[in-house]
Amino acid sequence: MGYDVTISVPTFSDLPPLGGDVALHIHTHVREDQLALYGFLKAEEKQLFEKLITVSGIGPKLAITILSGMAAQELGNAIRGNDVARLTKIPGIGRKTAERLVLELRDKLPAPGEDAPSAIPSLTAVQEDVLSALVNLGYQRTVAEKALISVAKDGSFDAMFRGALAAMNK
Repeated sequence: MGYDVTISVPTFSDLPPLGGDVALHIHTHVREDQLALYGFLKAEEKQLFEKLITVSGIGPKLAITILSGMAAQELGNAIRGNDVARLTKIPGIGRKTAERLVLELRDKLPAPGEDAPSAIPSLTAVQEDVLSALVNLGYQRTVAEKALISVAKDGSFDAMFRGALAAMNK
């Protein structure tokens, strides 16, 4: 079985040689007519992608284009620094979109060198699946992450999923 996973240029550039093992952080994007997977080597890049798609007018394809046009840290600095001119150099980003990016994300991005508050250190594949399932059910990511932290880290998908649901419904 194979999966079609869309990745950014920096992720592609950092892939190991052909035949090597790769572990990607996957974002599952569900729409009525489509199920799409987006992969990232670094958790920080995935988190930035998820913040980008919350901006009105930016979908997953444009978010991948943005991450391909500028390094994640550089992009964060441009957004926090209100550098609209730098953002408009990315293909597909006009002045209005760049201004919207700055307006909606400036306060949501962590300061340079600071970890994102919603980051969970080293999630297992099962924990990633549980988190993805909870987010796809409509729970806020931060709420789902806190619930996931409170349940046992080793166990089946079902056990962790039920435990996280129980923790959120207390």
